[in-house]
Amino acid sequence: MPTDHGADHPADQAASTRGRLPLGIQSLAEIRERGCYYVDKTAFVARMVDEGKHYFLSRPRRFGKTLLVDTIKELFEGNEPLFRDLAVHGVWDWGVSHPVVRLSFGRGNFKTPGFVARAAASQLEAAARRFDLVLSEDDPSLLFGALIEALHAQAGRRVVVLVDEYDKPILDALGEADTARANREFLRGLYATIKDCDASVRFTLLTGVSRFSKVNLFSGLNNLRDITLSPAYSAICGYTEADLDTVFAPELPGLDRDQIRAWYDGYNWLGPENVYNPYDVLLLFMERQFKPYWFESGTPTFLVDTLIDRGVETFLLEDALASESVLSSFEIGDVGALALLFQTGYLTMRGEETRAGRTTYRLAYPNREVRQSLAESLLARVSAESSGREAHSLRLHDALAEADFDALRAALDALFAGIPHQWHGRNPMSNYEGWYASIFYACFASLGLDVRPEDSSAAGRLDMAVQTPDHVYLFEFKVAERAAEGPALAQLRGKGYADKYRGSGRPIHLVGVEFSSEIRGIGAFEVAAA
Repeated sequence: MPTDHGADHPADQAASTRGRLPLGIQSLAEIRERGCYYVDKTAFVARMVDEGKHYFLSRPRRFGKTLLVDTIKELFEGNEPLFRDLAVHGVWDWGVSHPVVRLSFGRGNFKTPGFVARAAASQLEAAARRFDLVLSEDDPSLLFGALIEALHAQAGRRVVVLVDEYDKPILDALGEADTARANREFLRGLYATIKDCDASVRFTLLTGVSRFSKVNLFSGLNNLRDITLSPAYSAICGYTEADLDTVFAPELPGLDRDQIRAWYDGYNWLGPENVYNPYDVLLLFMERQFKPYWFESGTPTFLVDTLIDRGVETFLLEDALASESVLSSFEIGDVGALALLFQTGYLTMRGEETRAGRTTYRLAYPNREVRQSLAESLLARVSAESSGREAHSLRLHDALAEADFDALRAALDALFAGIPHQWHGRNPMSNYEGWYASIFYACFASLGLDVRPEDSSAAGRLDMAVQTPDHVYLFEFKVAERAAEGPALAQLRGKGYADKYRGSGRPIHLVGVEFSSEIRGIGAFEVAAA
């Protein structure tokens, strides 16, 4: 295969077999024609076509949804050379092709009233011109229906309808509620056209980030099959472990395989295996450094603000429970924190449970990138001082590495002193353990450490365990005015929380922390060896 890299690229022992990295390429034709690495997802597409007709899929941003849509387009248009050596090639009827109408709402200022209608009309008119059709309808929904039926009549084949970024006109306008609602109403009518023209439609796929309820957005298109949480389609976007070991094998020399897994793996939608974030993996192979590439490419400010404003105990997100209705509740003016985190990719599935006939999902951070970067963002949001934040993190890291408890106490005191007083007043948990524990958690998680909040053992539930390569720290938190159970350190000793860690061979330190809402910081800080 051709190569993008020069001879001085790291890990160049495999340079002769490297392909091009398809970073930012969303066209199957370009990937195949330029000799880029390609992870074959066509078996999933063949299964979809065989099993049904109308589909919906949500995945986080930069997970390959647009490339999937383009692959389906090329397949139905019968571009057989692009699919040679791919899974679908031997099972597809290449003698039949279908007209494809593809809409994308990936660009434009959807905060502007009426822009979404103009964007839809422009794309539909362009599609009509491509097929040499002259249509007289001005209303986008009527134009959409006329286009589908005219294409069916012209080709003698039913039409494939693909909609990418179906929800972006609503998401972009969430800060302008009236515009967001108007955009939603327009899209509801537009998407209802697909069902109205069902006799002329061969296949439909709508993709986006969120899962707006069918009642509020898809009431006119209620025959969609939502495969977002279908185990059979969990890996339809993203790279599996096998993909890295086979397709990207030439890129792996020189990189720590366990580190790749810890940083970028871990996404799951109830499937038998996890998947890696494709954007992260491609940038890692290009830059050869472990960094939060996906997180830094566009984490929305309103997400961090929502967590803080609603007093979400971020340490509990390591193992959160949510009902099916909670995760599918993504509505204008009423976006639940767990739904927001899950649908935008900051939490992922760890399993499902059935209780009293109701399905409950267990959620967690997918990997180190998200856990560490989100913690850093939360600290940055509540901290008044930004210029010295990096130095403060280094002092905290060094104090834990050396078990220097005077330095650890000083670093934590400085952290709480840097939180503006208004944050305590606006946060509903400001007088409770959850608020303080969340700050502690963010502090340690932002360092990339192994942090285990609410760590269970036979002795009970420890507030927080923090592990470094050379030490184990077991924390118990109390609010001084509420410490009816006794001092935090005494509880640590009495419960025997250290027993499960003794096999590690590392020194175990018990740390009792009592917070004071009066001084809005640490009132007592006691340390003992386990």
